[in-house]
Amino acid sequence: MKNILDLSLDELAQIVKPNFRARQIYQWIYQKYADSFEQMSSIPKELRSELAKEYDLSPLKIVRTQKSKDGSIKYLFEARDKNRIESVLLPMKEEVSDENGKITRHARYTICVSSQVGCRMGCSFCLTAKGGLTRNLSAGEIVGQILAVKKDNAIAYERRVNIVYMGMGEPLDNLENVAKAVKILAENDGLSIAPRRQTISTSGLATQIKKLGEKDLGVLLAISLHATTDELRTRLMPVNKAYNIEAVMQAVREFPVDLRKRVLFEYLVIKGENDSLSDAKRLVKLLHGIKAKVNLIYFNPHEGSTYARPEPADMLRLQDYLSAHGVTCTVRASKGLDISAACGQLKERSKEII
Repeated sequence: MKNILDLSLDELAQIVKPNFRARQIYQWIYQKYADSFEQMSSIPKELRSELAKEYDLSPLKIVRTQKSKDGSIKYLFEARDKNRIESVLLPMKEEVSDENGKITRHARYTICVSSQVGCRMGCSFCLTAKGGLTRNLSAGEIVGQILAVKKDNAIAYERRVNIVYMGMGEPLDNLENVAKAVKILAENDGLSIAPRRQTISTSGLATQIKKLGEKDLGVLLAISLHATTDELRTRLMPVNKAYNIEAVMQAVREFPVDLRKRVLFEYLVIKGENDSLSDAKRLVKLLHGIKAKVNLIYFNPHEGSTYARPEPADMLRLQDYLSAHGVTCTVRASKGLDISAACGQLKERSKEII
C-alpha cells in the first residue's frame, strides 16, 4: 500500500480531480488530523473508498513514548516494514496566560526528526551509528513523525513548531527525500511550516551541502563540526577523511544564507578532547568571515562510550572566549538526558526491549 504522506500537493492534484479535492484532502490530513479516509466527510464517498484501497494514512505507529522531567518526549516509531526510529518533542517555551486565563503566549516546541533508520557516518561519540545504516526514510515517513507528534500532543496545526533534522541518520545522505519533506511541510494547505523554521544538520558532506544550496529551499543549515583539527575530527568522525574541515568550510561559505540568519555550528564538547583554549582559538580562526552561531553541546554519555562529559566551568570558559572574540555562542542545555533522548543518544530499538 502506498503512503499518501509521500505526495506533495501537486502530485496529489495529478491523481485526484478536480484540484480543489486534493486541497481538501490535504487539509483533512494535516489540519484536521483525520485518522482515516472515512472521516473526510466533505470528500465524495466513492473517492474516499478508492483512496482507502490504495493509500495508507499512517506510515508510522507509535510503539512507545518516554517523558523526561524537563518535559521532552521521546517517541519510538515502527514503520510498515517493522524498522524502528526515534523522534523527540522538545518544549522550548511554556504557555503563558494572564490573570483572566487568556493565553498571552502559546507554548513553543521543536521536533527533532530522523531521516534514516540507523546511520552510516560512524561517528565515535554517537549511539545511532553503532548499528550502521539500514535504509533511508521516505519523505512521507519523515513528515509522518511531525504529524504524529503534533496529533499526539494536540498541538493545533496553526501552532508553528520548529523542525530539526537532527535525529537518527545523516539528512544529506538522504537529500532528495529530506528536501521533499521540507516542501511538503511548508504547503499552505498542510502544516505550513516555513523552511526558515526547518534546520538541516549535517556531519559535513561538502558535495551534498553544495547540492542542498542549489535547491535553494530556504532552510537553515547546521554543521556538526566538533573539532578544529583534521586529526581529531577524523578520529571522532570518519567522514572527515572524505570531507576535511577545509572542504566543509568552503562549502559553507558558498551556501546561500538569508541575510537575517546565521549558519549554525554544532560543537560537541568532550572532556579532554576538544575543550581547551587552543581549540577555542582555532575555532575563532575557522569561522572568520562567516555569519555563524556556535552551539556548544555537552557530550551525553551512552553505553560503551569511552568519552566523558565536560565540566560546566570548561563550557563557560569556551563560551566566554568565543563571545569575547565576536562569535555568537550559546551553551545548549541537554534536554531529555534522563530518557536517553539527548543529542547522540537516539538508537533503533529492537523489539525485544519494548
